[in-house]
Amino acid sequence: MMKNEILKIKMGKFFHLFTFVLLVSVFVYSCNDSGTGKTSAKASSSDTAIISFSEYEHDFGIITEGEKVSTTFTFENKGKGPVVISSVTTSCGCTVPKYETKPVAAGSKGSLEVVFDSDGKNGRQTKTITVHSNASKPTVLLRITGEVITDNKQ
Repeated sequence: MMKNEILKIKMGKFFHLFTFVLLVSVFVYSCNDSGTGKTSAKASSSDTAIISFSEYEHDFGIITEGEKVSTTFTFENKGKGPVVISSVTTSCGCTVPKYETKPVAAGSKGSLEVVFDSDGKNGRQTKTITVHSNASKPTVLLRITGEVITDNKQ
């Protein structure tokens, strides 16, 4: 009798596990678009923008404290649809981006100027610029670096 009860318990657990796996499988399959004739917008979108920068980091080298320096990051839209930069944020108020918000057509180039104000800074500086766009990779990180030295000729 003891063996029968153990067998019933094991069969009950197996039944519950089997039912759970079956329900999960049905749920996963029903969430899959295959077989419905539908395709996801990302996979089927032939007009996706692809933003590709010529460089992702710029080193200003040695900068005298108080100096404003700038660099221009250029990018190309390697996708088939227009790329639009929606916003650019920086890791510090001392770094100011300048960019166009108008669309950059497929195959065309655009630019993003970054001005770094070294006033009140000293030593090695690293600042991050975050570019937000409608491209396939919607967030791109750029970086500027430099060594700020104090001019003691006062």
